[in-house]
Amino acid sequence: MQTTLEILSHPLLRDVRHGFFTRKGGASSGLFSGLNCGRRSTDQSEMVILNRARVATAMGISADALATVKQVHSARVVTLADGDAIAAVADTEADGIVTARRGVALAVLTADCQPILLADPEAGVIGACHAGWRGALDGIIEATVDAMRALGASRIRAVIGPTISQRAYEVGPDFMDRFLAVDPGHQRFFGGGPNGRPLFDLPSFGLARLRDAGVDAEWSGHCTYSDPDKFFSYRRATHEGEADYGRLISAIML
Repeated sequence: MQTTLEILSHPLLRDVRHGFFTRKGGASSGLFSGLNCGRRSTDQSEMVILNRARVATAMGISADALATVKQVHSARVVTLADGDAIAAVADTEADGIVTARRGVALAVLTADCQPILLADPEAGVIGACHAGWRGALDGIIEATVDAMRALGASRIRAVIGPTISQRAYEVGPDFMDRFLAVDPGHQRFFGGGPNGRPLFDLPSFGLARLRDAGVDAEWSGHCTYSDPDKFFSYRRATHEGEADYGRLISAIML
């Protein structure tokens, strides 16, 4: 069984410990083969626990110091203060988490949606958010940035990790209309696809939201759909008729 983890990093976050973990090096098998960290998947719970423990070890912490939330495609953000129980936060419905607390890793789970890791190393504030199209449109990115600023952050950097790229993200006209109803300028995030349907550029949309919020931001450039050896993908699993899919994890700590 392969146990060597593959962890992607980005120079923009070089001053903090962080990692966008691929599916490699996990204990799960079958549909979830690799490092599936999704507690809400139908994978064996003991395998998910083991995978998350491997992530914690790679981050240099104990498994109970890996902080996640119950992701629901919202614009809600949790601020993890000193003394807050990490286990209790895990059951809180939100899609962003921020802290100025040391010794804790903030993490989000994705399988095509954007994992965004954020930091102001000088202020000692970090954040992580799960930004699919719905959360990004509803304001999860800005809400995460605002929560970090409430903790004293002022010079925030952010990296969007592996996410579905435009070439793999065909959508319907109703989807595009939903974005244009909010702002006709959102037309620039859609292109024509080979089947006459729009292609949505999720990472460009995320970058625009971050930069408009005054954040120095980059995308890692990795497409989850197009690289099955490295990444889980909800859309790819759906297209292949699979019953479930694994969840990737991305983590950051001071």
